[in-house]
Amino acid sequence: MTKKITMGLVAAAAITAFAFTAPKYTTTYTVDTKSTSAAWLGKKVTGQHNGKISVSKGTVTADHGSINGGTVEFDMNSITCEDLTDKEWNGKLVGHLKSDDFFSTEKFPTAKFEVTKATLKKENDYDVTGKLTIKGITNEITFPAKIKMDEKTMVVIAKITVNRTKYDIKYGSASFFESIGDKAISDDFELDVNLVASAK
Repeated sequence: MTKKITMGLVAAAAITAFAFTAPKYTTTYTVDTKSTSAAWLGKKVTGQHNGKISVSKGTVTADHGSINGGTVEFDMNSITCEDLTDKEWNGKLVGHLKSDDFFSTEKFPTAKFEVTKATLKKENDYDVTGKLTIKGITNEITFPAKIKMDEKTMVVIAKITVNRTKYDIKYGSASFFESIGDKAISDDFELDVNLVASAK
């Protein structure tokens, strides 16, 4: 019993030592692109594909511990596929995603998310609202995120669901092509973002 109490006290001390305390003044955090990751998932009737995309730059601002703005940019030409091991099929899928059927990366090499507000629901749990721009088309979206920040670092973990048809990406969508059958691709894709940023 004593051993369990001692271990519990050590664990509590460790949590306290690494606890984030929100800064009490305006802070600008610059995204660490090497530590930040973004993974995408797209589903279709017959399966799914997944991969990664790079965050090229970004900043987030907080006033007295409340996020009040920021911009994060994605390098659309960095799209990769991780589930296809065959090099030829992998290349074909990535090329198709970069084509005008999907993200038109030659014309629109970046996508951007602009934060307009972050609403605290409970400790570290937020609803983040902002403007997402893909292929030059902007729509407002809201998604849940876990956010921790202190005077030096901000960490954001978010799962974002995007309806691609709102950005003129209609290829394989049963919402626009009724007779497509089992070749249909989901209108939504998911983006899991783990963002790390440091205060200037």
